[in-house]
Amino acid sequence: MNARELALASMIHDTSWPGELPVGHRLRRKKDWSWSLVVAALVGAFGSSFLYGYNLSVVNAPTPYIKAFYNETWYRRHGHPINPDTLTLLWSVTVSIFAIGGLVGTLLVKFIGKFIGRKYTLLVNNGFAICAALLMACSLQAGVFEMLIVGRFIMGVDGGIALSALPMYLNEIAPKEIRGSLGQVTAIFICIGVFVGQLLGLPELLGKESTWPYLFGVIVVPALVQLASLPFLPESPRYLLLEKHDESGAMKAFQTFLGKVDVSQELEEALAESRVQRNLHLLSVLELLRAPFVRWQVITVVITMASYQLCGLNAIWFYTNSIFGKAGISRDKIPYITLSTGGIETLAAIFSGLVVERLGRRPLLIGGFGLMALFFGTLTVTLTLQDQAPWIPYLSIVCILAIIASFCSGPGGIPFILTGEFFQQSERPAAFIVAGTVNWLSNFAVGLLFPFIQKSLDSYCFLVFGTVCIAGAVYFYFVLPETKNRTHAEISQSFAKRNKTHPPEVKTDSTVAEEKANGQPETDLSSTLDSQGQNQTPKCVFSLQ
Repeated sequence: MNARELALASMIHDTSWPGELPVGHRLRRKKDWSWSLVVAALVGAFGSSFLYGYNLSVVNAPTPYIKAFYNETWYRRHGHPINPDTLTLLWSVTVSIFAIGGLVGTLLVKFIGKFIGRKYTLLVNNGFAICAALLMACSLQAGVFEMLIVGRFIMGVDGGIALSALPMYLNEIAPKEIRGSLGQVTAIFICIGVFVGQLLGLPELLGKESTWPYLFGVIVVPALVQLASLPFLPESPRYLLLEKHDESGAMKAFQTFLGKVDVSQELEEALAESRVQRNLHLLSVLELLRAPFVRWQVITVVITMASYQLCGLNAIWFYTNSIFGKAGISRDKIPYITLSTGGIETLAAIFSGLVVERLGRRPLLIGGFGLMALFFGTLTVTLTLQDQAPWIPYLSIVCILAIIASFCSGPGGIPFILTGEFFQQSERPAAFIVAGTVNWLSNFAVGLLFPFIQKSLDSYCFLVFGTVCIAGAVYFYFVLPETKNRTHAEISQSFAKRNKTHPPEVKTDSTVAEEKANGQPETDLSSTLDSQGQNQTPKCVFSLQ
């Protein structure tokens, strides 16, 4: 160890810290949620993933008014009504450009986060949200529909940054015992955002011709709340320790987020990762894709994020009105039936957050996709036979609600958790770029192609999404390891056999105990590091105490 590590290690193992509790009490408190942790999760998600969900659904209700605005603006400029094909194209661009902005935001997040950290990336991101809200809210008054389209693009940039920076921040501030539950907050607030967008879009609220711009102006509220609250919370302790080498700042951040003085175990785990990666720099995307020891992690993240988008739920979000109309629901009832989807999403996501640390990631992900495939098949049957009996259209609604509940109970949030858990500190920013790129490209593809798939296959279109769900469930059954209650280093080791190469070696407590039982001495850290310098492939051995 160098002098810096020795000093920090002595602080970790000093048992005379004031306020330290007996071991039994410490174990019982490990899973407690401190107020700082709760506030960080709620404020971070409200100003980030909430806005992503809100912007997924907010364009649904005012669609006819926005199209009328496009037509009026075109007539005023050119003296004749807009061509129907041009109007369809403009509306498709308005919906789909959100995903293009998301892709741009994903590519920016590594460069922003590297210099200013996770917390300040979230804070800076609010500038995009406020700018987008002002553009979209003022577009009608200005008579410039391009402002709405540009605002949607900028809002997409905000979403791309948020869906990478927020899961990283939550992953790095959470103890491993509640990492899944805290990570699920991202998905819960996406669902709440979708629900609020549907609620405010009702005709009784803001879904009227005279008030639809205010639907977009509401976006400034979560952004301002996050700007006012997040500065009072610490930066990610892992970012401070592993990237900024700020030991005292990391210790204070751990103490604040965990609500206790003794943070020895958390610091030891972070130090362990620091020792492994002491000679490593932040990997670029290309380096991550070429690294053999994370090959299957990358493949799994790509398949997870592709399944997340291509499973068909965004098709339901974007085109709920047409789907319910096809199911035989009268036009005046559609907004209220659509509202129920947002409520089901939120309840299912909360359920997932409550059980993810009990059941684990694998069962929720595999079971969620399996149930979606089952209900997609049933929905195909009900849509095909909807004219045979008056009750069948209502069975279609039940299937849609069941699909949404199945998605939000696992596949809706766990992909963001897994991306943070699969990779260690030096790999994580590049991994989120890969995951975000797949996420937003798939989002764009679904939004653009689903109307054509629906037109070509009619009621059989959802069989395509059911096939995607089955393929995802089968892959996760055979490849995905359980990550519940495991450190990042242990998760990396679980992929080592499949990768046919090992990451920097980590000795866990069980490994050390086994070596002692066999009479093997523990490897000294300093001698191991000295030997690393003489080899092409460095390895670092240490024990977690």
